[in-house]
Amino acid sequence: MTLATLPAFLSSAAHPTIADVLAAQARLDGTVVRTPVGEYAELDRATDAAIVVKHENQQRTGAFKARGASNLLLSMSDAERARGVVAYSTGNHAQGVAYAARLTGTACTIVMPDDPNPVKLRAVLDQGADVLLHGATFDDARGQAAALAQDSGARLVGAANEPAIIAGVGTLYLELFQQAPGLDVLVVPVGGGSGAAAASLVAAAVAPHTEVIGVQSTASPAAHDSWHAGTLVERANTTRAEGLAVGCGFEVTQALMREHLADFVLVSDDQITAAQHLYLTGAHTVAEGAGAAALAAVVADPERFAGRRVGIVCTGGNASADELRRALA
Repeated sequence: MTLATLPAFLSSAAHPTIADVLAAQARLDGTVVRTPVGEYAELDRATDAAIVVKHENQQRTGAFKARGASNLLLSMSDAERARGVVAYSTGNHAQGVAYAARLTGTACTIVMPDDPNPVKLRAVLDQGADVLLHGATFDDARGQAAALAQDSGARLVGAANEPAIIAGVGTLYLELFQQAPGLDVLVVPVGGGSGAAAASLVAAAVAPHTEVIGVQSTASPAAHDSWHAGTLVERANTTRAEGLAVGCGFEVTQALMREHLADFVLVSDDQITAAQHLYLTGAHTVAEGAGAAALAAVVADPERFAGRRVGIVCTGGNASADELRRALA
């Protein structure tokens, strides 16, 4: 058994449904922001498509992860929350869990890789969570968090194999299909896969004619390769887009993506940086690397998307100063 299938209580049968997403929408009312959508002439010109952007960079904590984490912690019993939670993350999942823990009065420890994005680290600490820095990558942090949870009895909160997190993330896609009906295609960035799993689940239920495509970095292609192989694989994990920096596939999200996702593509880190630049100059929008990946995929394949109404999610705006300087260079 690999860490991608841990902990044991997250079995392959524990898949969320559209009913779980609807329940999450009611549960999260007033807790998360109904983020806006935007349409921008510069993005349309750059892609030859009609682009609709869902601005999860304007979500609480600056990223979509607040939805899933809040749904999970609000779903826990008082006794479960009393044991505390432990999470692992390169940043946005950490912020989401820390936000939800503060909201629910739950003790929270976050394990992040060494040398994290300082913007994300400060935000986690500002939410009152304890932070442990461990290892060079997301995968190193994941192993340390699992050991810490086992020793302490706290609830390990992963970013992928968590049905309640996927259901919470699904609320953003319910909103998007209400705000922008008639999308031909929806492009979603993938790290652990909660976003693409949620998007494909919701689209199958409420917009079955919308094609859903996942996108990941060529420098960290584990989810992409797992989906195409039909089995969980591990791959090198070197992307500078923190939200995509995952070195293995995950059981629950992969199962949902295999059932509903139309395609899964790769873009380079340089293409992601160029998309960040386009967001800044063409939509006056700050997107971190993962948040710009969907736009990068549309720009990279104009023939596929030309003339189509394309939904993309700017999943987060927690870009470091170095990221922004690189994007504007």
